[in-house]
Amino acid sequence: MSSNTITPKELAQYIDHTLLKPESTKAQVRKICEEALEHHFYAVCVNSGMVSTCREILRNTKIQIASVVGFPLGANDTATKAFETNRAINLGASEIDMVLNIGALKGQEYAFVERDIFDVVRAAEGKIVKVILETSLLTDEEKKKACEISVNAGAHFVKTSTGFGGGGATVADIELMKSVVGKNAKIKASGGVKDFEFAQKLIAAGAVRLGTSSGVQLVKGLQVQAGY
Repeated sequence: MSSNTITPKELAQYIDHTLLKPESTKAQVRKICEEALEHHFYAVCVNSGMVSTCREILRNTKIQIASVVGFPLGANDTATKAFETNRAINLGASEIDMVLNIGALKGQEYAFVERDIFDVVRAAEGKIVKVILETSLLTDEEKKKACEISVNAGAHFVKTSTGFGGGGATVADIELMKSVVGKNAKIKASGGVKDFEFAQKLIAAGAVRLGTSSGVQLVKGLQVQAGY
């Protein structure tokens, strides 16, 4: 798809409308669900404790509910991640965004990292699992290895960032991740996606989802630019 021909409706379908701040209230979560309905975003992305709140509003709609797991550090025990995954799905989540064990990856404990992801994939019972790499903390070689491991473990997506680890999505990282996963996994760009032109570049580089708390502004910015 050419970035020059993307429509507001098409951009909205890339967006995981996100609210993960620790001070977020149920009223704020309800608001992002209402915004997702209004603008036809693909999904909302929240902490697992807010999944049931989203389900109240989004039940019987096409909007997906993504729950983060092991967030934001990724250092939780694997069994805890698996339990949180299963619990989130039982509450109504249709997608899981998990943080890989960054320390284990950097320590080259690759079998452990793969098992950590695999157990979440298994606990998700066929639901979409996205693996958050936290790219700002990794070297390019570590990013490549994380992508390889994620694919081997059965994950459906690799994702750039939590938004809490410093740094965020870059075009270079999307291109690097795409060069590794090819057609074996999809890519979600998250962290600092607040500008329409930047969003276009991320999509052109290979991202098929954009995790952002600025979805409304992105779509409205596009509407102004395109004259809609």
